Amino acid sequence: MKKHQISRTTHSLALKDYGLVGVSILVVLLATLYPFNFSFPENFSLQELIGSFINTSTFQDRVNNILLFIPLGFFLSCILQRIRTTLIQEILIVTLTSTSLSTLVEVLQVFLPSRAPTPEDIINNSIGGFVGWLCFNWFSSKSFAYKLASVENNASHQVHKRIAGFCIGYILLTFLTLVYWQSTTSLSNWNPNYPLTIGNEVTGERPWRGYISEIHIADRAISNSEVLQVFDDINYFHNLGDSLLASYQLDQEGKLFYRDESGKQPKLLWQGQPSDAHERKGISLSSSHWLETAYPVNYLSKRISKTSEFTISTTVTTADINQTGPARIISISNDNMRRNFTVGQQGKDLNLRLRTPLTGENGVDLTLNIPNIFVDTKPHHLIITYSRATIQVFVDNLKKSYSLNLLDLIPVEQKIFYYALTFIPLGIYLALLTILTKRNLITYRLLIVFGALLPSLILEALLVSKNGKEISLRNMLLGILFTAGTALILRIRAAVLVKKIVSQ
Repeated sequence: MKKHQISRTTHSLALKDYGLVGVSILVVLLATLYPFNFSFPENFSLQELIGSFINTSTFQDRVNNILLFIPLGFFLSCILQRIRTTLIQEILIVTLTSTSLSTLVEVLQVFLPSRAPTPEDIINNSIGGFVGWLCFNWFSSKSFAYKLASVENNASHQVHKRIAGFCIGYILLTFLTLVYWQSTTSLSNWNPNYPLTIGNEVTGERPWRGYISEIHIADRAISNSEVLQVFDDINYFHNLGDSLLASYQLDQEGKLFYRDESGKQPKLLWQGQPSDAHERKGISLSSSHWLETAYPVNYLSKRISKTSEFTISTTVTTADINQTGPARIISISNDNMRRNFTVGQQGKDLNLRLRTPLTGENGVDLTLNIPNIFVDTKPHHLIITYSRATIQVFVDNLKKSYSLNLLDLIPVEQKIFYYALTFIPLGIYLALLTILTKRNLITYRLLIVFGALLPSLILEALLVSKNGKEISLRNMLLGILFTAGTALILRIRAAVLVKKIVSQ
């Protein structure tokens, strides 16, 4: 009778677990696909499907996507432990299930007008599933204890081979984090389907009142010596050869359109009503008339996306030093929420929006303002360059310059989140390494010290050398804290749980 009752209870708990997994999946589908207004085109190619995955997530989206998949990983882990899978199998199944469900959702979002599929969401959802597995094992002490005891007991056999294998894995994981951080400031996520607009957004909702006389765009960041030559001779851009992507001379009012002198971009057409006024400052722009290319600047966006560098040179004169919005001066964008790059006016400040994986598809996750540029209604020659995460702005001469590094501008709460994502997995890995090397005191101590210090030091050194950011002791300490703290907490937890098993 007791066995029968136990069997029924076990069966009931198993059904409950399956039900909770089903509810978790349903919540994911509702949160990511509702209101299910799918639109499936008749002719849709694989290339179009892949091309739809060029969006990026905001910081809030990243957090939400991790949290959304934690329940799935938690309840799926419960089922896997009931059927007695191994530790490695559990991690693989939970991660692959999360990744597969997320991939399915992102593909379906291609056919939802209200959604934007994002490759980064798949990564964050997979992390969420893994965090769910970790949370379950943390609370399910008995099951986790047996796994830790198993790892520790097995460590006595072929220990040197196991340590070598785990060390190689730890090094590979460290360098994967370096690749991730390198990619956060690239321009590889630029959308090639956006037009170039002058004096407004495509939607006509962010007008700028003023004058603009020329625009030059190149696919590389020019040096300071070249900047000096551009200030002396505006025609210097034609010496850049193939790097010059666009060159519009906007010094004559009344034209129906303006051609790109480089011959690579579509012509600029008037939107609204063209002005009849003639000004030496350049063409006049306002809420009733602005310019937009005849079709998207596909070639320009692709070239800049490939090099992850650019230079923009223009001469502008504001008609009102109190314009806000920001009022759009130059924009490669689709609407108010999606863009590759924008130069705007926010009161007296120059506002820049740049699309990278770090700043999001609207380029607003980091604030890029240059103060007191529009303090008068005189013409100002602006040269803006981007390279290795650094935006440089030169105003009228080489001496009046400003520099902003994207990595130095990350808000504290976002930085803590990104460093947690980077270093907590390394801390978990380091904890497993220390379990394996428990019986070798010298190796154990070396792993604790170097395993905690090196990833943070390597990352900071790479970001300083490759991305030109300022060295930050605070960032290094934050990385060390997450790595060492995670490893220490898990190691103490493992020792307590294994001791409980031994005492039973």
